[in-house]
Amino acid sequence: MSVQNTTYHGNAQTALATNSVLRNTYMLLSATLLFSAAVAGTTMALGLPYPGMIVTLVGYFGLLFLTQATANSSWGLLSVFALTGFMGYTLGPIIDMYLARYSNGAQLVTMAMGGTGAIFVGMSAYALISGKRFNQWAGMLTIGIVVAFVMSIIAVVFSIPALSMAVSFMFVLLMSGLIVWQTGEIVHGGETNYIMATVTLFVTIYNLFLSLLQLLGIFGGDD
Repeated sequence: MSVQNTTYHGNAQTALATNSVLRNTYMLLSATLLFSAAVAGTTMALGLPYPGMIVTLVGYFGLLFLTQATANSSWGLLSVFALTGFMGYTLGPIIDMYLARYSNGAQLVTMAMGGTGAIFVGMSAYALISGKRFNQWAGMLTIGIVVAFVMSIIAVVFSIPALSMAVSFMFVLLMSGLIVWQTGEIVHGGETNYIMATVTLFVTIYNLFLSLLQLLGIFGGDD
């Protein structure tokens, strides 16, 4: 086999592997979004309360660690559904609150969902069409997310509405960038585990939706 044929064969294998990861990621992401939505709907129908910030953080990081630990085994799928199901549970009471607080709450939720979908599709398409790898964004996104996360806790603890609004704007920008980065990593082989890619994109969509919902409540809510 010539060097040219060997190179072509290697590139073909890499492309197939990349397409497989991308396909599996989107399939699992779709399934987890549907499952999370079903859990959120059940939580709303039963009128279950929000578990609180401490329980939410412990549950999220605990299940995230479990998913990372089992990502390369058959238990990884069970872990990712446990994580996304738990996040769906926390989402139900939040949506309920907006529906009860605002007369146009249903419209706000619908707009937040539409905005989230539009941003996800747009950012994913940009990453796929551009053909670029955005690995240089990793450090900036990591620092930005940590800063925004700490600021969000401060805003909640000390009840600072202006800071909460600023954090929501930050998360919209950061999550948009994270979609581009993660998609680029999958396309260029930087991420080969579709379970972890799914978790990253799911958390991105979750935070993006909540951030848009909060901003819409501030600027478009009709008490």
